[in-house]
Amino acid sequence: MKIQEWQSAPQVPFDLDGRVMFSESGIELIHLKLSPGEALEMHKNPFDVVFYILKGEGVLDCEGVVETYKPFVSIGVKSTEMRAWRNESDSDFEVLVVKIL
Repeated sequence: MKIQEWQSAPQVPFDLDGRVMFSESGIELIHLKLSPGEALEMHKNPFDVVFYILKGEGVLDCEGVVETYKPFVSIGVKSTEMRAWRNESDSDFEVLVVKIL
């Protein structure tokens, strides 16, 4: 059994509040928090991801399709798709990012 508390989880290597909650061959779990006005710029990764919204509202731009998502929704995004998140609300937005490596 592996246990990782948020407070001691390694931070992601970019300038946002992201924590690596679990990492093992084939999968990585990231807790990402965007404060009001923060954004994760448009990008794509060499792996598929599943986003699971935990708290707040976030705007996802995926290949030009722009939607606002609230808690308890999952969104699958393929490695070939460009994506960006932004928080346009007045409260924190938190999302669990499951990287399928």
